[in-house]
Amino acid sequence: MAPLACLVLASGGAAAQEASLDTLLSHIRELSSSKYEGRLSGSDEYFMAADYVIEALERYGVKPYKGEWAQYFETEYNKIENCTFNSYVNASDTRQVYVLGRDFCCAGMTGRGYADAPVVFCGYGIDNGAFDEYANVDAKGKVVMVLSGVPSFLPSSVTDNFVQIRDKARVARAHGACALVVVNMSPSCSPYEVQGFVYNGALPHLATFPVIQPTRDCGDRLLQNELMTLEEAVRKIDDTHQPQSFHLRKKFEIDVNAKYHPASLTANVIGIYPGSNKSLANEYVVVGANLDHVGMQGTTCLFPGADDNASGVAALLETARMLQYSDDQPSRSIVFVLFASGEQQHLGSQIFVSNFKPLKNIEAFVNVSTVGCGDSIMVMGNKRYPQLWNVAKKVDTTYCSNDVAVGLKTQPKGDAVAFDQVGIPSINIRSYKGRRYNHVPSDIVENIDRRYIVKATQLLFETVLDLSFGEYQGRSNASKRVKFE
Repeated sequence: MAPLACLVLASGGAAAQEASLDTLLSHIRELSSSKYEGRLSGSDEYFMAADYVIEALERYGVKPYKGEWAQYFETEYNKIENCTFNSYVNASDTRQVYVLGRDFCCAGMTGRGYADAPVVFCGYGIDNGAFDEYANVDAKGKVVMVLSGVPSFLPSSVTDNFVQIRDKARVARAHGACALVVVNMSPSCSPYEVQGFVYNGALPHLATFPVIQPTRDCGDRLLQNELMTLEEAVRKIDDTHQPQSFHLRKKFEIDVNAKYHPASLTANVIGIYPGSNKSLANEYVVVGANLDHVGMQGTTCLFPGADDNASGVAALLETARMLQYSDDQPSRSIVFVLFASGEQQHLGSQIFVSNFKPLKNIEAFVNVSTVGCGDSIMVMGNKRYPQLWNVAKKVDTTYCSNDVAVGLKTQPKGDAVAFDQVGIPSINIRSYKGRRYNHVPSDIVENIDRRYIVKATQLLFETVLDLSFGEYQGRSNASKRVKFE
């Protein structure tokens, strides 16, 4: 059973406009193609993707907001042009070569540089008080190898400073290390696939400190014929609650070519579909989806982002197309926003909320994200905004399946958080149990679930149209109110 605040949709009632699977797949196929190189915010390819969605919105009758499609801002951007990673025992031995995109990838905010040095395994990379994984090893001049994440048996007061990759990198460098290798231990990711992330933690950037991320399978191979296997090391740490650090027989050779830009230009895309009722046209329903993804590294490591979040973008574009041909036209104006830097702590939605002048006129925000995989469609936000959530529930009853799960209430997530923080009623439409292809190279159009992408889009369209008619009064019914100057 899907969780609370979740709509499990089945084919159901007829609608005035029906979502087109062919159109949805066409958008997803285009945006996840290699020409956009993973749509990394701050890159030229991201702007190419922005141009594509602008052209689509224009065809669907959406106008640039205040005459401008782009809301420009600056973002941290790292162009990883190439990386090589080898291991060996003796200088005369043949090096074991690992493949970028298959065996490992770089941390999104890796530094550039070259390292050819002995290796020390330091557990989770923690050097706090009684749990110091650097205490009995010498990391100076070494490559430090650690696990992603933090151990569950330590309190958050200890682990909070070691969660992010940059946290671990700063500690390793402070102990004299020349590079960091972080084995991806995420239970949500296949042991055989690399997983890319843009956000690696707070600044400062370590410009000359290389950081790479092998798969769990590659991590197993790296610790073969060493003091402990990867499985043994993890188990001993968990069982003893003590560090299990040791020096490896192997040496690692790492060479990263990355060009870092602390303030690269990017942009949200903002369009408006004007309301047909003069008295309501200055009230807004905002529909948002993040356009960016986690990019491409070298020539062999592409993160296509078909589900994350080309699927959400496609649902937004299809909603615009369906509005254009709907017999029932929205009374309120619909604002469509494609956010940049969603992979960087949802920076784009924060920028939008901070700069959208008629903020007090937004009646509701509907976010759509990763609706191409999973076993049902989840609508999050009913704990904060039950009246808004009930509109989606009513739509499900009328147009979809009348199958609404009941359970633990949910908060708005993702890009909806920025709206929630200023009291704008917000919900998220996304898939449930749809993390199989999260930030991995196999997030391709062929793995999109054809049933749920259509159902999620139909739900989005009918919900947005219903919200636009004026019966729903979001600002007056919001559970949290703020003052606007």
